[in-house]
Amino acid sequence: MRFDVVTLFPELFAPHLASGITRRAFESGQVDVRLWPLRDFADGPYRRVDDRPFGGGPGMVMMAEPLQRALEAVAADRGQLPAVVHFTPTGRLLTQDLVQDLAGGPGALLLCGRYEGIDQRFIDRHVTLEISLGDFVLSGGELPALVLLDAVARLQDGVLHAPSHQQDSFSDGLLEGPAYSRPECWPTPEGDRLVPPVLLSGHHGEIASWRRQQALALTARRRPDLIAAARAAGRLSAADERYLSSLAL
Repeated sequence: MRFDVVTLFPELFAPHLASGITRRAFESGQVDVRLWPLRDFADGPYRRVDDRPFGGGPGMVMMAEPLQRALEAVAADRGQLPAVVHFTPTGRLLTQDLVQDLAGGPGALLLCGRYEGIDQRFIDRHVTLEISLGDFVLSGGELPALVLLDAVARLQDGVLHAPSHQQDSFSDGLLEGPAYSRPECWPTPEGDRLVPPVLLSGHHGEIASWRRQQALALTARRRPDLIAAARAAGRLSAADERYLSSLAL
């Protein structure tokens, strides 16, 4: 798959694409990322990409014409216009289901806005999907684009050990439960902190049951909306329901 990123700050991407376990996806070309500096498509000696908003108000608005030229360059290079993703607080919430859909597709053009936003006429004409990371505001679309690239890259074959992403939070509609590592006993000033005995038992069935219960309990306490969604989707077994009913929430 291929992601083309239109941005004013291409230098923000290089460290991420070459670091961490997800670099395997980028270095192998499984996730092909191409950066398009927006100022390369601007006019004049100052390569201006923004101007004052009509109607007044604070800040500046990214102009449609440089963005149009960048989009046309991407389309010519790819041979066709891909889906155009715009990162904005007004967009659809980025979820694991959406990440999985994008991870199985051909990629997209990621549009990284800045300032007070992008001329709405360009959005109306070209944007296919608007995505938000949550109910907060960032300085631009570069960080959301990096988040999306990371989330998509880790789902590619060979990037993680096969079962890893299948146990992630949200993969089955629940939050992932707690994890423990060595040593078995961790001495602290408050006393020894021990790994739960079931994880040392070697009984795979009991371990799987314990992990499921931990995920159910954590999700019920912190994200009851996910429990309701899992129930509506038929993802909860009779054993899950019995365990949930035993919790004192």
